[in-house]
Amino acid sequence: MAIVDFGRLLTAMVTPFNADLTINLTQAQRLGKYLVENGSDGLIVCGTTGESPTLGKEEKAALFAAIVEEVGGRAAVVAGTGSYDTVSSIALTKEAEKVGCDGVMLVAPYYNKPSQEGLYRHFRAIAESTSLPVILYNIPGRTGINVLPDTVARLAGDVPNIVAIKEAAGNIDQVSELRRILPEEFSIYSGDDSMTLPMLALGAKGVISVAGHVAGKQIKEMIDAFTTGNTTLAANLHRKLFPLFKGLFITANPVPVKAALNLKGFGVGGVRLPLVEATPNEVETVKNIMTSLELL
Repeated sequence: MAIVDFGRLLTAMVTPFNADLTINLTQAQRLGKYLVENGSDGLIVCGTTGESPTLGKEEKAALFAAIVEEVGGRAAVVAGTGSYDTVSSIALTKEAEKVGCDGVMLVAPYYNKPSQEGLYRHFRAIAESTSLPVILYNIPGRTGINVLPDTVARLAGDVPNIVAIKEAAGNIDQVSELRRILPEEFSIYSGDDSMTLPMLALGAKGVISVAGHVAGKQIKEMIDAFTTGNTTLAANLHRKLFPLFKGLFITANPVPVKAALNLKGFGVGGVRLPLVEATPNEVETVKNIMTSLELL
């Protein structure tokens, strides 16, 4: 297995839109630069937080290229290229490699609910189509399928460039089992901000974050405190940030975090249907949390 270090805090970038909901590439580059300057070791481009289900292939390729141009060489740029279609995922993965991305993230196929053997073959086929390192993404609440630890371990053993997993099943026992059976150099990332500290305690590498958009420095401080042995400070920071971690999921992601960025004056626009913008009450909730944390 290749040893790849994407860092400890990767932010799953939102996709900024213009008023007509076309992609604002200039603002995407500004956001990427801002995130890297405020704690992010790397960026996930066109993940779920980037509204990948409603972006076309050409739009995704343009975003990959724009973010590589802006922060390439200073931070890891990881392209979200997974989908429920293996052939399409391979094509997009090749595009990400062509424009200079540092890795790809492959979400478990959603809607069609493959077996564990199907998951294995899907991930293996995509990984073998590229020389880029691969992060698997397990989020059963959105995909309807759980990538089991034994399947992850099988992939880690058989496919050298599958090097990490974003684990968002919300199951601490599953995290323990992953860490128990996976090679030490295989990185586990929390897929939920509120689970970062508990997962670090079980041997996770870090987090692929949503809250990193507005509290990157604080999250990085929490991770650094834990990894240097200051667990008291890490726990205090976790408790302080916990309302933000939960508040950014009061409705479907990325609706609240886009509202948070817009409140900060970092205009990222609205969201594409079938998502709808935050209600006034939801915006007020996010605003109150951010005000209490002095993030506005």
